[in-house]
Amino acid sequence: MGLAHSEHSNPETVGEVATGTRIVRRDAHAPTQRVSCDICVIGSGAAGISAALEAARLGRRVILVDSLPVLGGQAVNSIIGTFCGLFSNGDYGYQFTHGIADDILSDLGAMDKALFYRHGPVTTVVYYDEVALGRWVEESVRKAGIVTILGAIMRKVERNGRRVKSIELATRYGDVIVEATGFVDASGDAALAWLGGFACREPSGNPVFGTQMVVVENIDESAHPTRAQLAQKMEEKGEAYGLLRRNCVSFVIPGRNIAALNMTHTETPLEPLAASKSTLDGKAQADLSVKFLMEQFPDCFGKAKIRSYGMPGIRQTRWIVGKHQLSLDEVRQGFRHPDAIGRTAWPVELHDHGAGYAWQTFPEDHAHYIPLGSLIPEEADNLCAAGRCIDADLAALSSVRVMGPCMAMGAAAAHALDLAGSGSVQQIDVGALQKRLSDNLDRTDGGGKDRNLN
Repeated sequence: MGLAHSEHSNPETVGEVATGTRIVRRDAHAPTQRVSCDICVIGSGAAGISAALEAARLGRRVILVDSLPVLGGQAVNSIIGTFCGLFSNGDYGYQFTHGIADDILSDLGAMDKALFYRHGPVTTVVYYDEVALGRWVEESVRKAGIVTILGAIMRKVERNGRRVKSIELATRYGDVIVEATGFVDASGDAALAWLGGFACREPSGNPVFGTQMVVVENIDESAHPTRAQLAQKMEEKGEAYGLLRRNCVSFVIPGRNIAALNMTHTETPLEPLAASKSTLDGKAQADLSVKFLMEQFPDCFGKAKIRSYGMPGIRQTRWIVGKHQLSLDEVRQGFRHPDAIGRTAWPVELHDHGAGYAWQTFPEDHAHYIPLGSLIPEEADNLCAAGRCIDADLAALSSVRVMGPCMAMGAAAAHALDLAGSGSVQQIDVGALQKRLSDNLDRTDGGGKDRNLN
């Protein structure tokens, strides 16, 4: 856009009311704004927020970039509604990931009905209020002094061999170039790695479907159907309603008479026209699913209405080629990599067919680990990925892309870049990194019945 310049002004007033205006015209030769920092984080979802806050706590100058005009990524704006993969298996497992997870659970837990712990049947899942989480993210970033650039589309990455030098952003207010010593790609789609010309991966067969979440209000919690009842009715009636998916989840936080619905499967193509169409198709699917609930479960949903639609929820699209590709065998074996940086026990949850998804759970004593090598692009020295764009095979990625391990990956990326400084993340002291991340690798506390808020 460039900077504007004034041709003339008219600083008049009528009484006590200012009426002056000025004429401005775009300056085609205005320089692009340049800013610099130690660590630049792309994406403000669970992984990106964790990376940005950890880096700020390390005393690093941080710039946080997001393509949306608000913070929070999918965790807030897609209304995912649940913290998954944060606890070990069993009805009252221990907490796997700490850092900002501790702060979120503590701060939102102190609010009225902002969190609810569902213990079992496989693990502990924490339901959260997306508005409360959004404000927590915004205030945490503001208080940490992190510079934000929102509504920013990355259109160019400048490299010097194996190092990313800068990224060029387009915003409605003008273009910005961000220079940094290190970068975290928490974009979800490996946007920085892709634009930088680094090797990336995509699914080679069926695409992985996303979900259009909606929140409905005015439900009767006491009449809420079980998951088995929902699944049975969808098998019987789903085709008549035009529903693509045949299984679903309805998350209810007790005492609020609202439910977050995970009932749709939507394509998530990396092409602008198809992606835009899918956004509209997903909301149409969501409308049909609510109609289905209102008519098939009238005691619970008969008076329900949609309170809000989330942004399209995206699971797996494109990711980096790292030093190491996490495999399904390693996940199933619970293999602890020599350069492990985080852990989870979340099931394999692969949404690669429209009607349903693969769901393979693990024993109560199981944990699988994420290696640093899966966060580091094989061809880069000052770039770490975090979140759903790390390197793993299709099934393995489906078990580590949920919010608990994403927070652990964000923290690891921040600490790895801090240790690397102006050097290479390929050559950092892994032992020193793991010492910093020991809570996310070895602690076995942070669970129990006292965490259940009823």
